[in-house]
Amino acid sequence: MDVGEYNREQWNRRAEAGDEWSIPVTPEQVAAARKGDWEVLLTPTRTVPREWFGDIAGKDMLGLASGGGQQCPIFAAAGARVSCLDASDVQLALDEQVARREGLEIRTVQGFMHDLSDFADESFDIVFNPCSTAFAPEVLPVWREVARVLRPGGVLMTGFYNPVYYIFDPLALDRDELVPRYSLPHSDFDLPDEDREALLASDPDDKTLGFSHTLETQIGGQFEAGLVMNAMFEDRWDEIDVMSKLFPPFIATRSFKPA
Repeated sequence: MDVGEYNREQWNRRAEAGDEWSIPVTPEQVAAARKGDWEVLLTPTRTVPREWFGDIAGKDMLGLASGGGQQCPIFAAAGARVSCLDASDVQLALDEQVARREGLEIRTVQGFMHDLSDFADESFDIVFNPCSTAFAPEVLPVWREVARVLRPGGVLMTGFYNPVYYIFDPLALDRDELVPRYSLPHSDFDLPDEDREALLASDPDDKTLGFSHTLETQIGGQFEAGLVMNAMFEDRWDEIDVMSKLFPPFIATRSFKPA
């Protein structure tokens, strides 16, 4: 199976069905962003501190796997020069839709996180990657490409699942039960057929499949790529599920490329 193409098609279906990450920003949100009043998410509920960005007006920004008409239009309205790369052409179409509606300029590129060959070395001041590395079979190539396209002093902001999330049986989680079942790292694609089919059947609106990554690759991999981490936070689901009652299932980090 071509896992990238599989998840691209599934994200197209999710976007067409009105997934929460595929609901474009409103004209009111764009108007507020033009006045400097804006916020965005890397993880499900906790907004990214504005001090992580500084003044983005005139900055070159890449929304990495950031389609859906949400973050990139806000950045463009706030004065940044924005490119958006996403595997899903339907997600990218939502950014294009907002751009047309609001008179914004957003360059959209269909592609995968590990291949940023459409962009030259040192093209961006900020790379913004909202909670999507779970769809990358390997995360180290993603960080290497990010480091390549960042300018010296440039910033990477990324959100990702705490790897512990993937230890538990996802069907038991739906019953508010924590049942340790899988070792790390593992892939939904490599689950026993019976487990994978049950997982896909459990949510008719979400047929995407993911990859767990260790903290060594999610955080240590950024160091290996030459980035320096200087901030982080944790996050939980908006609706407090059994896991979020015990620990934050999401992590967001801010790193920079040394000058």
